[in-house]
Amino acid sequence: MQTSILSTITYPSDVKSVPERDLPVLAQEIRDELVRVLSEENPNSVGGHLGPNLGVVELTIAMHRVFETPKDKFVFDVSHQGYVHKILTGRRERFHTIRQYGGLNGFLLRSESEHDCFGAGHAGTALSAALGMAVGRDKRGSDEHVVCVAGDAAFTCGVSYEALNNVAENTKRFIVVLNDNEWSIAKNVGAMATYFNRIATHPTYAHLHDKAAQFIEMIGGKHAKDLAHRIEAGVKNLLLPSVIFEELGLRYYGPIDGHNIPLLIQTFEFLKTQNEPVILHILTQKGKGYAPALQQPDKFHGLGKFEPKTGKTASTATPTYAEIFGRTLAKFAESNNKICAITGAMPSGTGLAFFAKEHPDKYYDVGIAEEHAALFAAGLATQGFKPFLAIYSTFMQRAYDMIVHDIALQKLNVALCMDRGGLSGDDGPTHHGLFDIGYLRHIPNLVHMQPKDEDEFVDMLWTMANYNAGPIAIRYPRGIGTGVTPKEQPRLLEIGKAEVVKHGTQVAIFGLGGMCQMAEEAARLLEAQGISTAVINPRWIKPLDGGTIEFFARSASVICTIEDHVLHNGFGCAVIEHLNDAGIKTPVVRIGWPDQFVEHGSVDVLRNKHGLTASHAVEKVLALLKSQPATHPMNAA
Repeated sequence: MQTSILSTITYPSDVKSVPERDLPVLAQEIRDELVRVLSEENPNSVGGHLGPNLGVVELTIAMHRVFETPKDKFVFDVSHQGYVHKILTGRRERFHTIRQYGGLNGFLLRSESEHDCFGAGHAGTALSAALGMAVGRDKRGSDEHVVCVAGDAAFTCGVSYEALNNVAENTKRFIVVLNDNEWSIAKNVGAMATYFNRIATHPTYAHLHDKAAQFIEMIGGKHAKDLAHRIEAGVKNLLLPSVIFEELGLRYYGPIDGHNIPLLIQTFEFLKTQNEPVILHILTQKGKGYAPALQQPDKFHGLGKFEPKTGKTASTATPTYAEIFGRTLAKFAESNNKICAITGAMPSGTGLAFFAKEHPDKYYDVGIAEEHAALFAAGLATQGFKPFLAIYSTFMQRAYDMIVHDIALQKLNVALCMDRGGLSGDDGPTHHGLFDIGYLRHIPNLVHMQPKDEDEFVDMLWTMANYNAGPIAIRYPRGIGTGVTPKEQPRLLEIGKAEVVKHGTQVAIFGLGGMCQMAEEAARLLEAQGISTAVINPRWIKPLDGGTIEFFARSASVICTIEDHVLHNGFGCAVIEHLNDAGIKTPVVRIGWPDQFVEHGSVDVLRNKHGLTASHAVEKVLALLKSQPATHPMNAA
């Protein structure tokens, strides 16, 4: 049996020894490995970012062929397209563990490999970080190359332009690869997407760039280099008198075929000799080489394990919170012309794809630009509209100043809808939504809530749609909930009023959102030991239902709070602060995530490891009950 080329690759140096004629074979073997590991062929697969990685196979091979990591630095924007880089940098034998607990992370991590020079998980960070590395190199007097790989969607991020504005002034040796596949997670939108498309598709430009590429391929002297530059300049002056990158001080090359390995290698060999910042525009196909991924780029951006031949994923009859959100908001918009929906390049992930289909005139995808999205929503609100801003909890962090300074300060009627509020499992620390209670609960004029199930979720969305006293926020988990079917007509909820699910006298457990089920389980365990236990669904993070908290704190021996959030500055902290201000000294047990960045893995595994279980809550409650004085009612026999 013939040995595969991939099986001979352990480190980047091995890529350099493969005959160039065999590199396309290596590329196909890597694609086969990506599909195998992320699909059902791998029994332990949890899926992953298949489409983006299929699109950068040739690019990654060419980069490792020409450059030398870890000395040379590769900075991948978002880094979800770093799987091929992992395979080629000593992690091939562990690649089957990607995104599994204890296995490889789905993004680049400095702690995982010396070849990962910068960790990431959010878009738009690569250019600034890479520029910092290049300036550091210059100050140190070393000679390594810094190569920044950013998708065209990253150029909808304002921070990318902030970096570009500083490149030419700060370094002379800097390589940016613009990986243009017309997609981020969804189809790219906005003026920059149109701009890149115009460059790539103009027939005159494409023809002359073919000529320029021939010169780059035959680099051998100053005359050839200068002539290539003159052709580049002439083309751009003919079609685009103010090419943005050159105006910012980066020499532009391309667009070239991002799947042509020899051309990529020759171009990189040329670019590494340049003593000026350069940007190489390559055209790639997201999902290349795998038909299902080419047909559905948004689905295969990131997905669970799938059937390898057809690309089909397991279906469930239970709708996700995101699906309920999109359909519910679309229904509300039928009778309320003031409602509109905004997202940052996440129509499918947030569930707004359905809303966009039903109400295209009320839907706005602003690209990966969360700060702009929040300010845009604020502007709409000043004109009497009700914008629902749907952004993952982990990405809403990026719009924090706008929430404080522009929305809350002006008391504008913006609805902040934070999907993935809580643990995001396999995606890991860059995507866990474990901080939003802490970064929102101290902001004046803002209401914040979390539903215990799908029915209450719809009630909360209805309450948000009818709330006109300032900003109002909701956090809800990734994936499906309890399976409860929302009632036909939602009801308005009283702001700041909790729900008492079960009465009890000795222990009171407040289970926030989806943790209410865990609170009920803990109550059953305590009741089995003869301990009368109340269960409360708080609903409101801000304002708290102070009356209900005080009522149970005055009658019970122990209060317990359970939340899918870090303990520091979380819901439990809010309860303790309230009791302290009220002069009530009832002890509080808090169950939540520790003061650390939680690793990736399945939700159940991570909850068991970090103590977010009913049994752990019971253990802590019992320990506190036993520590009560002998004269306490609990211990008085």
